[in-house]
Amino acid sequence: MQLSDVLIHINDDIDESRKEYLVNNLRDIEGVIAPRFNDDKKHLLLVAYDPDTTCSLALLNAVKDKGYKAQLLGL
Repeated sequence: MQLSDVLIHINDDIDESRKEYLVNNLRDIEGVIAPRFNDDKKHLLLVAYDPDTTCSLALLNAVKDKGYKAQLLGL
């Protein structure tokens, strides 16, 4: 299995409980390995995933589908 990472910037303020909810939702997506927020830059969400199973656009759309304004950042 090959792994890729995507960095998603979330424009909205997001508290700890909503972060946990979002991370758990991303974990439910087939191919997502490790979604996690950056402790120092609280609007940055790093997601490790299997590109043979899902793609960065699908992950971004999953965040947006929860009502957040977000965009992909280059790594």
